[in-house]
Amino acid sequence: MLSLTEQGQRLVAELAQRYGFSTEAVASLLRAVAAGNGTMAQFDHPELGGAGQWMLGGMTMVGDMFNHALKAKIDALCSELSRHLASQPLTASQQPRPEGGGPLLASGPWWPAELGTPSASGAQDGIRYAVFPGARRLAVEVGGRVAVYDTLDHRISGIAQQQQGSGASLSFASQHGPVPLDQLPRVGGDPTAPPAPAETDPYAALERLAELQRKGILSDEEFAQKKAELLGRI
Repeated sequence: MLSLTEQGQRLVAELAQRYGFSTEAVASLLRAVAAGNGTMAQFDHPELGGAGQWMLGGMTMVGDMFNHALKAKIDALCSELSRHLASQPLTASQQPRPEGGGPLLASGPWWPAELGTPSASGAQDGIRYAVFPGARRLAVEVGGRVAVYDTLDHRISGIAQQQQGSGASLSFASQHGPVPLDQLPRVGGDPTAPPAPAETDPYAALERLAELQRKGILSDEEFAQKKAELLGRI
């Protein structure tokens, strides 16, 4: 987990006192906003109404959906955190910007750096995830071990279901409905992380891809690319 620098701790303490949250809640929002590149955040904390998400200049949603005062306070806090992140280096590994101070967080992201910036990230019951739609990748951290998965044709938007605190029982929300993590092919990361055998029958996978192409979900180019990947496994 990204740790707070001395400057980050001072900022979190100041904002916690001003907004009436604990420092833990503010720190979790800081990490979430940082993971969303300052423009969005997915979070899960009891003081913040449970699971929720925020978008810069957009809608703020919390588990306590009718608590409009809480929504407004979270929106204001996230917007302020976004401004701080925009004027300062994100982590200690980055060079300070001329107009900013020191870094707020002490290390780089927990997912593989080559994946870039996720479109969404969050955490639930000790499991963290980050979604990279451009690369069609999903990074999941369980017990300090990170694994990377191919999202296939799924547009992952967040955690859908989890049982018994296990990554193997984790499901993610997709435009096709909940997709179990163990149905996505693992393409990288710690080999001791929860296994993801996904579709072991490439012929069945080809039939499914062809159906998605017929429905217009996959373009001809996307179908050809995935077909070539599957045929390479035979």
